[in-house]
Amino acid sequence: MSDPAPSTPTTHTNALIKEKSPYLLQHAHNPVDWMPWGPEAFKKAVAEDKPIFLSSGYSTCHWCHVMERESFENEEIAAYLNEHFVPVKVDREERPDVDLTYMTYVQAASGHGGWPMSVFLTPELKPFYGGTYYPAENQAGRIGFKNLLIELARVWKEDRPGVLERASTTITKLQDYLDSENKGQEATVDAVIQKAYDDLSGSYDYHEGGFSGAPKFPRPTSVELLFRIHLLWQGDKDKESEANWAAEMSVKTLRAMAQGGIRDHIGGGFHRYSVDGYWHVPHYEKMLYDQAQLLTAYVEGYQLSESPFLADISREIITYVSRDLGQADGGFFSAEDADSYAKEGDDHKREGAFYVWTAAEIDELLGKEEGSIFRYAHGARRDGNARPESDPHGELKGLNTLFRAFSVKKTAEYFKKEPAEVQAIFEKGYKTLFEARNKRPHPHLDDKVITAWNGLMISGLARAGAGLGDAAAIQRAEKAADFLHRNLCGNGPGKDLHRSWRDGQRGPRGFAMDYASLIHGLIDLYQASLEIRWLQWAVALQEEMDSRFLDRDNGGYYSVHTDMADSVLRIKEDYDGAEPSPNSLAALNLVRLAGMLDREDWRQQAAQIFHLFGQTLSGSPASVPMMVRAFDFHHHGKQQIVLAGDRTTDAFRALEKTIHSKLRPNLSLLHADSGAAQAWLGERNAALAAMKPVDGAPAAYVCQNYTCQAPVTTPEALSKLIDL
Repeated sequence: MSDPAPSTPTTHTNALIKEKSPYLLQHAHNPVDWMPWGPEAFKKAVAEDKPIFLSSGYSTCHWCHVMERESFENEEIAAYLNEHFVPVKVDREERPDVDLTYMTYVQAASGHGGWPMSVFLTPELKPFYGGTYYPAENQAGRIGFKNLLIELARVWKEDRPGVLERASTTITKLQDYLDSENKGQEATVDAVIQKAYDDLSGSYDYHEGGFSGAPKFPRPTSVELLFRIHLLWQGDKDKESEANWAAEMSVKTLRAMAQGGIRDHIGGGFHRYSVDGYWHVPHYEKMLYDQAQLLTAYVEGYQLSESPFLADISREIITYVSRDLGQADGGFFSAEDADSYAKEGDDHKREGAFYVWTAAEIDELLGKEEGSIFRYAHGARRDGNARPESDPHGELKGLNTLFRAFSVKKTAEYFKKEPAEVQAIFEKGYKTLFEARNKRPHPHLDDKVITAWNGLMISGLARAGAGLGDAAAIQRAEKAADFLHRNLCGNGPGKDLHRSWRDGQRGPRGFAMDYASLIHGLIDLYQASLEIRWLQWAVALQEEMDSRFLDRDNGGYYSVHTDMADSVLRIKEDYDGAEPSPNSLAALNLVRLAGMLDREDWRQQAAQIFHLFGQTLSGSPASVPMMVRAFDFHHHGKQQIVLAGDRTTDAFRALEKTIHSKLRPNLSLLHADSGAAQAWLGERNAALAAMKPVDGAPAAYVCQNYTCQAPVTTPEALSKLIDL
């Protein structure tokens, strides 16, 4: 192979043109003869006796775009790949099962992972070599993709038996390791919570907030766990300082992110992560699952601290998601790309182009005086504000990512202005820059509707609606749930959940994460709306999830359902990363549903999960914060409140407001409506059958460990009982 020359991608069309995935369609005109993951590709590999080259990524992945430009749009590399391999493309968001299987291999083999993921498989789908991004040519001791293809084709031809044997042995050993990793161990809740606190406080960045250096990720599940630790230890004299510090770490982190460039100060929402340790320069893509989880974290931060600023950030996230990721019929789209064209007519996209500004642009839009004030407060400099370590390739030279460098008060003092005048300049600046930015070419929108991510968003909206007293947020969550109920179920409304939807067509059947996330969202939506249909659907989905993913012998949930014949590994996920793991969420769902509906079988299933992952809970609880939350709820979530009466009355709403005004994470809320909903609940939880209003007035029954206090009818009396 000689030095590759760039191709004209639009002269080619491959099998991906028939797919619905935005990521696969991005590659439909590569000269690579891509095939989607499935039987046709597998048969081709067997018939032609070729290894499979599996490339997994997603449509808003920056380095996926880079590898496409460098290698997959290159005629010569593509020709060699087509001749010696069967190239297969996978959208990791649409097929998380395939991605998880081979990412597990890549991480075990290389010690790291990421996207694009590049794996070479035997025709029997067993991996024999893998990595992530490869440059087209050799670079600084790193093999280039062209030479890697040549070497692997040679090895396949000259040492076939060795390749097959090593691939088979690798899968066997990897499965043995996965099976032995969770041998089962009893964990002690107090020790787990103390260890989680110690680990998080030990990694905390005292200066900038967050729990790592660069790159710095939001980690909302860790923030939420610290809130719960604060509440658990509050009032304990021996734990008072630790309880206060748990809250301070969390609130400071939320504030630091909101002040930083990881937040889009012009359009709202949060970027994926910060490439530096200061939250200033982000990786600019925006993911629905980040918005969903951060929304919950900011709402809980507001409920704990009563900070109007945190409430405002919550509302801003809702505005962004509804405006830019909202699907017309109710669902939510997946993501917006980091890369875009800086202006119409450019020949290639650049990361962050939609979001960054020159100082001259800001001055031109706002005027020199107001532009100077706005730039000062938002860290915008004449020479750009990206530090060299945050911009090693110089792509942001002379450009500014806006972050809040100075408060309104300090800016007013510096420019000798009144704070109200400075605030008005800020508001005008946001509006003006938003309008100007909207004229730029927008980043690519991945318009898949993913069940799991919508479930998380439903949860966030429901929590926000309840915590902020925002009925519209609850209605938006219900609209999304209705969309999933109609469009993401393959066997009638509400049954046979599917993973994704796009352009009127469903994607593959749902995975454990889809079930767990949607159940999580539906429980929160029920507690925010008290509409019994959401709880009923959650119960039906939990039963369906149990039938398809539960390991009834050893406990826990497999990520992939049992009828996926092309899966070479059986994996039970526990790590709570960018998304919480299906086992962590399932454990929380089970303990919540068990308490609400008196389901001892689900309580035992949750206990099995805690035993199965007991080693992780005891040894590295900070890696599974959502599971620690579930473990905490399992032991401390014994308080139930049943509201009896007409929920449309002011008196009923006043009781609801009392419950939601503070963060009460281990509380279960149910509604006795004296009708069909109460009858359904009473069949499952006998204590609810007799609960009713008092002298015609809505009443609250506060129960602890299934022992209930006398009903109360005023917010003041309810508040005293809850806070005992």
